[in-house]
Amino acid sequence: MKNPAGASSAALVVGDSRTRARVASYLLVHGWATAGEVSQALGLSQAAIRKHLDALLAEGLVTSRERTPVGARGRGRPARMFTLTDAGRARCGGHTYDNLAQAALRWIARDGEEAVAAFAADLAGNLERRCREATAHAGDDPIARAEALAAALSAEGYAASASVINSGGQLCQHHCPVAQVAAEFPQLCEAETEVISRLVGTHVQRLATIAHGDGICTTHIPDPRRRGGRPSIEPPTTSETTDTTENSDDTERVR
Repeated sequence: MKNPAGASSAALVVGDSRTRARVASYLLVHGWATAGEVSQALGLSQAAIRKHLDALLAEGLVTSRERTPVGARGRGRPARMFTLTDAGRARCGGHTYDNLAQAALRWIARDGEEAVAAFAADLAGNLERRCREATAHAGDDPIARAEALAAALSAEGYAASASVINSGGQLCQHHCPVAQVAAEFPQLCEAETEVISRLVGTHVQRLATIAHGDGICTTHIPDPRRRGGRPSIEPPTTSETTDTTENSDDTERVR
């Protein structure tokens, strides 16, 4: 005999799982967010969202902190901000080979920092070759090239987006397939930043990275046509090589 009550309970579990996945996906894309922001975006009550956030916190998939108040602090408790942990990102996108990659890079590092930098440059070079065609069709405008690059990076699993801001453009990567490895070996981020610079055709500046604990990898792309922007540079052909120890200013991070 069928058990309607049991079937109903199973349906609720499946529904909760799907909603929880939507909450996690929102945090993956937006980095830090309050329960109210998630509630508004998903069209669910704040009470329901808090229930799912509490469950994700209990599983170690989400972490939280108090939102830093801007200006005079009002009455009441400050809002809490939530973001995915490494485990949460792994659940969404997968870090299947992180342990193996870290072990391999530690082995390479026995030959010195130059060996790790060379490996990072080669890895980033492969990404550059796969994304070059997308940016080549975007013309000479760095902002248009950044938008094309965001689409290409999304296809590579970076969940990237590009937007226009007052000082130029901004490229955001909401997921990093090598975040845990890059936390130990920043050469990976540095090489990737150089690739972004070459593909958009201008100097860029990394403002935040997931590997350093930020919710999103954020790269500022100055518009050379605006005051203070650097002249654009012609991206090299794929046959050219780049010394990853040069242009250290291009990989400066603002913590």
